[in-house]
Amino acid sequence: MITPRSRFLAVLATLLLAFAAALVAPAAARATPGQPASVRNGTSQPVYSYANAIRETVWVDTGLDNDGRSGTDRVAADIIRPSEPAAAGQKIPVIMDASPYYSCCGRGNESQLKTYDANGKPVQFPLFYDNYFVPRGYAVVLVDTAGTNRSQGCVDVGGPADVTSAKAVIDWLNGRANGYSSVTGGSVVNPTWTNGSVGMIGKSWDGTIANGVAATGVQGLKTIVPISAISSWYDYYRSDGAPLYSGTPADLASDVESSTAAPNCSTVQSQLASGSPSNGNWSSLWQARDYVASAANVKASVFVVHGMEDLNVRDINFSQWWSALAQTGVDRKIWLSQTGHVDPFDYRRSAWVDTLHDWFDHYLMGVDNGIQNGPVADVERAPDQWTQEQSWPAPGTVASTLNLTPGALTTGAGSGSAGFTDNPSLGEDNWAADVDRTTSEKTAFTTGALTQPLQMSGQGSITLKVTPSTKSAHLSAVLVDLGPATIRNYEGSGEGISTLSTRSCWGDSTAGDSACFLDTAADTEQVGYTIFSRGWADLGHYAGLNSAATITPGKAYTITFNLAGTDHVVPAGDRLALIVAGTDNGLLNPASTRPKVTIDLAHSSLQLPLVGGAGTLPAAGKHTGGALLPGLTVRQSAAGRSSFQ
Repeated sequence: MITPRSRFLAVLATLLLAFAAALVAPAAARATPGQPASVRNGTSQPVYSYANAIRETVWVDTGLDNDGRSGTDRVAADIIRPSEPAAAGQKIPVIMDASPYYSCCGRGNESQLKTYDANGKPVQFPLFYDNYFVPRGYAVVLVDTAGTNRSQGCVDVGGPADVTSAKAVIDWLNGRANGYSSVTGGSVVNPTWTNGSVGMIGKSWDGTIANGVAATGVQGLKTIVPISAISSWYDYYRSDGAPLYSGTPADLASDVESSTAAPNCSTVQSQLASGSPSNGNWSSLWQARDYVASAANVKASVFVVHGMEDLNVRDINFSQWWSALAQTGVDRKIWLSQTGHVDPFDYRRSAWVDTLHDWFDHYLMGVDNGIQNGPVADVERAPDQWTQEQSWPAPGTVASTLNLTPGALTTGAGSGSAGFTDNPSLGEDNWAADVDRTTSEKTAFTTGALTQPLQMSGQGSITLKVTPSTKSAHLSAVLVDLGPATIRNYEGSGEGISTLSTRSCWGDSTAGDSACFLDTAADTEQVGYTIFSRGWADLGHYAGLNSAATITPGKAYTITFNLAGTDHVVPAGDRLALIVAGTDNGLLNPASTRPKVTIDLAHSSLQLPLVGGAGTLPAAGKHTGGALLPGLTVRQSAAGRSSFQ
């Protein structure tokens, strides 16, 4: 029989259990006042249905006509967004990836393409952004750049059409451009579901477009995350006048242009060919594709990600962009890995997703999660071993000058001479393996064994006074850490990663769009030296890039050129080496002649950003006449790294 007392005790127990449950309930269940509905306890949560998300295509008018057809060009923006916020009248931000690769080549480690159903409605959105972020209250917009996939126009490789492809979509999202339900004709589509806040992300060409759009200062772009991205197209194809092994802009345009666009794009193709002279001269075409020059316009925060061994988009691209952005005062963050041209999703996946989540939450949803106050730089020191710096270049970095004497780097005065004869069949790995042996194709300068670690953080340069024996000469300068190490195999097929057979899932899936991706692991190798910074130049451009000077054999010329940015620690016991040579096989196209080059060491020097300065360097090293390490094999350079994806 239930007595009044037992009834009272039962009710009391129920209340106590409910109270206890409230105390231990997940913090995520509590909404954050004044922030989007998906934000719980300071982070966006997967509260919306991915399966029921709205999937649609809008064709946005760019206001340009570069394909010669009647009317201005429209670009396709494939959109996936949660249905619940729109139904509740809530507006959401946008994550955008504008790319030329959605139908020709694919995105990510698995080369994913966009797919569509029988009615042309988007089904698969490449990469994990949609699977992960749409349930958390973001729209994801993937834009086919002009002349690719379903967009009109012509590919102009980083030019106005490329950049405007994405900028016009941001304008549309903010009510400043027109969008339509069809590539021609159709009804007007208004983005009533968005608050106009956009974050652009992408690797390689995609990230390059993000840089270019940010440099326009477009209103509504709140942040960009350029991964392995170009900041100046000249520096993708040329290096201080020297032609890099990268093909031509016209070739690249042909690789990605759609079959429907190509017949109308011969004029643009001709402009790309004529505007990128093979002699290395600067031109108006390069000027229009130099985002560094317009960095002062950037208002968005910038999260730079790059591989320090990227021999495709060379590291000069991230370091000069970073330096230019320092003058703008925008929030910046940087990740530097030991990989080549690789996405962080494939070398530091869990940390990357978490960091990117916080970054977008802060800059697109206004979540005060502190991401902007944390360490500025994450740097991979060894495979999967990361350190953090409060700034980049690292605190305490000093611009330091090292001088040259025969065979040695010194903090004292330079003196003497050295020389080499250009041999285009050899490259930096051949030179580094023979660093302590006198060979005709290079000259090397080393320190003694370091008594304490030496960190280079930033972008260096070199000044050489040289006398060529012929009318043309190309120069290479390579910095080498001489000592054994385990590094990522950046010259391997995965450029530092191996792809496994297992999968892990990052978000929600549908039958047509899986959130599960192949796992990866570090691909490592044991080496006896590590090349960590490079620079190349054409001597004919000693006075500047506007035109190549006529070189007189037997006459001395002084040239200064940049070395790529990096952050590398030479351990105690290792030596630092500078190698100067001619053609870097597989990375630099040779000059028209094979000169013997004599270097005036008294008037040559190396400028490096060294943490703590150069005062701690030991006495200069000496050539031993022997091999670097017994049994060392020469690493084979992956020649012709022209794949830009």
